Amino acid sequence: MSKQIQPNLFGSQKFQKKLSVAIRLVIAVFLILFAIFPVLWIISASFDNSNSLATQSLIPAQAGLKNYQRLFNMDPNFAFSDLSYWRWLFNSVKVSGISTLLSLALTTMAAYAFSRLRFAGRVTLLKAILLIQVFPNLLALIAIYVIIFQFGEIIPALGLNTHAGLIMVYLGGSMGMNIWLMKGFLDTIPRAIDESGMVDGASNFQIFWGLLLPLLRPILVVIGILSFIGTYGDFILARILLTDVNQYTLMVGLQIFTAGQFDKKWGVFAAGALLGALPVMITYLTLQDQIAGGLTAGAVKE
Repeated sequence: MSKQIQPNLFGSQKFQKKLSVAIRLVIAVFLILFAIFPVLWIISASFDNSNSLATQSLIPAQAGLKNYQRLFNMDPNFAFSDLSYWRWLFNSVKVSGISTLLSLALTTMAAYAFSRLRFAGRVTLLKAILLIQVFPNLLALIAIYVIIFQFGEIIPALGLNTHAGLIMVYLGGSMGMNIWLMKGFLDTIPRAIDESGMVDGASNFQIFWGLLLPLLRPILVVIGILSFIGTYGDFILARILLTDVNQYTLMVGLQIFTAGQFDKKWGVFAAGALLGALPVMITYLTLQDQIAGGLTAGAVKE
């Protein structure tokens, strides 16, 4: 008489599947809490009227809108007559928007040349662009400052404490990887489109503008958002090249509230940082489908 074998509970496929799902849920919840906790802490600090991180808690005991009133100079006891949050926000959006548009224009034309045209030194230039990106930008801070200072002596509109000079620096720093991203996307577009345009007598610029550019919308959105966020959140370059408080971008302006040795206004800083994140968040929510499509469309070459 054969002995009946009892099924192993821990070895069954059903139990392993449930265990796998449970582990994934635990990891997902942990990662969500890990990612959202700093945001909740900033929100709590912005509504904490005690204006101190030493006694800060997730649910503030002295909740209110005083930090926002101080930020917008609506509190007479904490008025900053020479500071303007809206001016800083406008400066950030202006600098980031202009540098993003110009970067997209230059990057797209350069990537088209590297992808579609054949000329001497093409591969060498691509390798040089990639090699330059290996070195940290911090290594060039002194050189950038000297260059912009000397530019200002010749053309004051491009010198220190000007948004045009800052935009020029941002354009130089954003070209490298953006050209490679754009070129990778262009390589996936069949050359038959170019050939059909040539048969009809179109020039290279007409092919680029009329046939290829509409197909580049996903990667244009991705590069545009990356460029906008990179310049919008920059602090070091803006802090070095801008000296007038009215020319400050948002990140440099908010630093004033935490620069005092014995009078750090952390609550006001948190309120300004929270409101300053809204343009980026709205941009992400509006263009999230285009972002996902642009990041994956150029990943595999057909």
